[in-house]
Amino acid sequence: MLSKKTQYAFQALMYLAQKEKDEPVLIAEIAKKKKIPLKFLENILLELKNANILESKKGKGGGYYFAKNPKDVPLATVMRLLDGPISLLPCVSLYFYERCKNCDEKSCGLHSVMSQVRDANLKILEKKTIADLARE
Repeated sequence: MLSKKTQYAFQALMYLAQKEKDEPVLIAEIAKKKKIPLKFLENILLELKNANILESKKGKGGGYYFAKNPKDVPLATVMRLLDGPISLLPCVSLYFYERCKNCDEKSCGLHSVMSQVRDANLKILEKKTIADLARE
């Protein structure tokens, strides 16, 4: 399940991607339009900025804008950044692998099935981008 944090991030990123001009957008505008708590949104956008997904400008005419094209930001990247692993078990995670205790991965049916679930999810999440979300 997506955390509220990631859901809000996707809402904010969609809002920025749907803007006709590539001008900075105030956090307060995004928070108001998308009904996201301002302080929570500030932290989310800062994380996205630190990951080089967004950029910000201070002062008059300031706000947040994309550091890279929204079509170059896969959904999986945002999810991993904010929520961590996409896989349902740590033993099938590509980037956050952890061996399960008391389990032989080679003969574990759950490991096999969850690997397939991970691969099916990633097939979509790594292909779809913020630009795709903004269009739908």
